[in-house]
Amino acid sequence: MRLLALAIVGGALGSGVRHLVNVGMARALGPNFPWGTLTVNVVGSLLMGFLAEMILRRLDGSMEARAFLLTGILGGFTTFSAFTLDISAMLGRGDSTTAGGYIVASVAISLAALYAGLALAKALYP
Repeated sequence: MRLLALAIVGGALGSGVRHLVNVGMARALGPNFPWGTLTVNVVGSLLMGFLAEMILRRLDGSMEARAFLLTGILGGFTTFSAFTLDISAMLGRGDSTTAGGYIVASVAISLAALYAGLALAKALYP
């Protein structure tokens, strides 16, 4: 239960920061390109790599640090960071075929699901 609470609190913080980055980038660079999303994806991936290594090497794999920082804060900030960590693990095992399939499937299926959700909402609420 303690790990869940840490993930929830961290997730709220990460989501709040993501919102601030999105608003700030739209104000600074305009709304015609998703600069905020690109920024949180890149920064989140950088932080995911750094913090995953730090937790493993410096914090002895603390489940509390992992739940709060990786699942919570970075999960709320961007799930893309978790996606890139998964890929890194697959590549680290030498499983490039699975990693490639995961990348293609994640992007293609997520796009298809998005469009299915849009179509469903339009059909239910014309």
